[in-house]
Parts: sequence; structure tokens; C-alpha cells
Amino acid sequence: MTVHHLNQLLLACSLVLLIAVAAVRVSSRSGLPSLLVYLGIGIAMGQDGIGHVRFDNAQLTQIIGYAALVVILAEGGLGTKWKEIRPVLPSAAVLALAGVAVSVGVTAAGAHYLVGLEWRQALIIGAVVSSTDAAAVFSVLRRVPLPARVKGTLEAESGFNDAPVVILVVAFSTAGPVEHWYELVGEIALELAIGAAIGLTVGWLGSWALKHVALPASGLYPIAVVAIAVTAYAEGALAHGSGFLAVYLAAMMLGNAKLPHWPATRGFAEGLGWIAQIGMFVLLGLLVTPHDLTDDIVPALIIGLVLTMIARPLSVVLSLLPFRVPWQEQTLMSWAGLRGAVPIILATIPMVNGVEGSRRIFNIVFVLVIVYTLIQGPTLPWLARKLRLGEPEEAADLGIESAPLERLRGHLLSVAIPEGSRMHGVEVNELRLPAGSAVTLVVRDGKSFVPLPSTVLQHGDELLVVATDPVREAAERRLRAVSRRGKLADWLGPDGPGEDPQRRTR
Repeated sequence: MTVHHLNQLLLACSLVLLIAVAAVRVSSRSGLPSLLVYLGIGIAMGQDGIGHVRFDNAQLTQIIGYAALVVILAEGGLGTKWKEIRPVLPSAAVLALAGVAVSVGVTAAGAHYLVGLEWRQALIIGAVVSSTDAAAVFSVLRRVPLPARVKGTLEAESGFNDAPVVILVVAFSTAGPVEHWYELVGEIALELAIGAAIGLTVGWLGSWALKHVALPASGLYPIAVVAIAVTAYAEGALAHGSGFLAVYLAAMMLGNAKLPHWPATRGFAEGLGWIAQIGMFVLLGLLVTPHDLTDDIVPALIIGLVLTMIARPLSVVLSLLPFRVPWQEQTLMSWAGLRGAVPIILATIPMVNGVEGSRRIFNIVFVLVIVYTLIQGPTLPWLARKLRLGEPEEAADLGIESAPLERLRGHLLSVAIPEGSRMHGVEVNELRLPAGSAVTLVVRDGKSFVPLPSTVLQHGDELLVVATDPVREAAERRLRAVSRRGKLADWLGPDGPGEDPQRRTR
């Protein structure tokens, strides 16, 4: 590659990114997952589109897809709230393991008996499409006001179920069906255990280090967080464990550790996640050949119908049976099993391994994902309203950024008061921050001033709060409590009536 070629490549990549960014606005207004727009860009650039770019390297697509999935899982883990998924971890784990097994069996049976695929091809398709897509689930669910239990279960499931599905697809693609099924189950259990152990260990060590070491520049914190998450994936994979589970758990621990400069870190991770999604979906769009899809449309619709109307609901009902989940929530979870890039990436594994009929498997999976994402994504908010599962929007949370002051053993908190915050109209002295913390500066309309105890806070204000190390977390809890519940939060509790008085922060 010459410098001239590099210039052309940079121009093409930057234009694709700009078009993709503009397309996000279209997808957000229409309710469609952005993956469809990105796939469309790739198809338009391909050999059947206006770009006439010929690309058929399945192995390169698989490698880049794996790398992108690592970044997407890391971004999803950083945004997962522990308090939301902690109560639903058992149900999400069962849904990601037993639910996948049920879905694989039912979908494979439909592909074999209704479409006429050989058992090996049917099992590969069943495994490939049984994984819900983290990128699709994270992007859609976070725009739908659902109960915390439903949202937490679906997000945790999408973060957990990639690991067992990858193991199944690799097993079916290399040696066909396993003679002794319990050997495969044992292998899955061992890889998940190794991945979980490494992910939790790396996440804990990384969060401890970042909270106790003051880096010289704030921009280094986001880089360090992403690097720690990727380290968890690499160590998990090299230890013959589940790297995907490791990166998700490590990122989740980092995301709930209240690290310094967290808003900047979160924004950096979201940006990387968008780049990973755009690059992955555009590449998948380039890999597909639209004129070869015609013969596989009907088989894809049949298999997708079995998956959507039988396999997914049955897996949800059987998996959640011990947890007594209301039927309305089970119905929504059944419909919210969104597929996206993950199944298409996994469909490249049999292509790389030279499995007979692998191109047809890829085409069927591609059509299935496109059609049923078009149906499920936009109708999910409507179904939530019909089932009366929508929740009123909460007061906007505060954006608190912490910068460590190593020599003073303290922290400088930057607090932005957004629209909808109940901190509006509260006097500074009514914040009742813990001893060892104080509001030192208020920035309003571009002007800064030192507040008096009687200064009334307003929407759009930015506060600088100094807190010593022992009371930093208590000060953050108090600020968030007032933002959500107003100045009476001390009596109502940070999360509303009914909180244990012993846990209140005064």
C-alpha cells in the first residue's frame, strides 16, 4: 500500500463513518436498530451495489467481527447497572444456558424437518441464531422505558449467551454432532467458569488500581478502562475459557466501581462501540452477495418463524418457570430476543472451516436476521405499551465526574444539573452534604461564582464539589438522592419510601 492508497482509504472510511453517523438519526426516529442501516451501507458498497466492491474474505470478516464484538460487549458491560441485574442474575443465567439449549434443539428440528437441511447444517443454524445480539439489545432496550427486571434480564442474557453459542457453533462446525452430549456440556461449563473467574479478577484488580492511582491526564482513564476490559478477553481466551464472558464481567465491574472521570470514560466507550458496530456491519454487508439470496428467502422465513414463534417463547417459558415471572414479562422477553451481527458473524465459522453448504447457511442467517429485525425492533415499544409494561421516565440522573487529588487525599466532583433534576430550586445548604465535602463553585450561563448557603440551584448549573476520600461516595449518593427526590430525600430515602433508615446518608 502506498501513501496515495492510504489517502484514498482514509477518505472512503471517513465518508462511510459520516454517512453512518447521519443514519443513526434516521434509525432512532424510525425505531429500527441501526445495524440495518449499516448493513445497507455495506450492501450498497458491494459488488451488487453502486460501489462494485468485491469482497469475499470470510476469515478476515470473522476476525474483525470478533474484535468488534469484544468492544461492543465491553461497552455494554460498562453501561450495565449492577443494582438492576443483581436480582435477575439467576434467571438470566438459566435463560442464557438452558434457554439456548432449548432454542437450538427446536430451531434445528424445524430446519431439518421443514426445510430439509442435513442435521449438521440444521444444528449449526440452530446454534447460530439462538444467541441474542448484545449490540441490538443494548441499543433498542435503552430507548424503551421497561421495568428494571425485564431490562436487566435481557441485557444480562445478551451478555452471557454469546459464550455457550460460540462453543456450540465451533463444535458443530469442526466435528459435527458430538457423540456424548455430556462432554460438550462439561466443556461449556469449564470454559464459562474460567472466563467468569478471569473476568471478575481482572475487573476487580483494574477498578482497585484506577481508584488508587492518580493518572497525570484525564484522557488516560478511558484508555485504561478499555484496555483492562480487552485484557480480560485475551486472558480468558488464551486460558481456554470464554473470553466473551470475561470481557463482559470485567467491564461490568469497572462500570459499577465509580471510577474517576467516569462520564468521559463512558462517552469514550460509547464512541468505540459505535465505531465497532459500523465497521462490523458494513463489512458483513460487503460479504453478502444479494443476487445469491433469492433461493434462500423462503427457508430463512420458515426457520425464522420457528425460532420466533416456537423456539424463543418455549425457551423463555421453560427457563423462567422456577422464577414465577408474570406472563406479560415472559411475552415481552420472548419477542425481545433480537438478533443482529452476532449470528451473521458466527455464520462465518462454518465458511472458514469448509463445512458443506456453509454459503447457504450464511445466506439463510443473513435473510433471517434482516427480516425479523425489521419486524421485532419497531414493534417492541408498541408491545410493551399493550402489555402495560412501560414505566414513566425517572428524573434525569446527574453526570458526576471525579478527579482525584492525590496529595490532598480528596476528590474534585464536577456535577451537571440536567433538565428534569429535582435539584432545581434547592438551596446549597439544603443539600446537606456529609462533613468533609462542600460546594466550592457554581458555573451558570458561562459565569462562575462562589455560592452562598442560600444560593438556589438551577437547571443547567455546573457545580464543583470538593470531597475528602472517606466521604466521596457518601457525597455522590446524597447528590443523586436530591436530584431524584428533591431536598426531602433524607426522609424519603435515596430511592424513595421504604428504605432502611440505617442505610440513609446524612
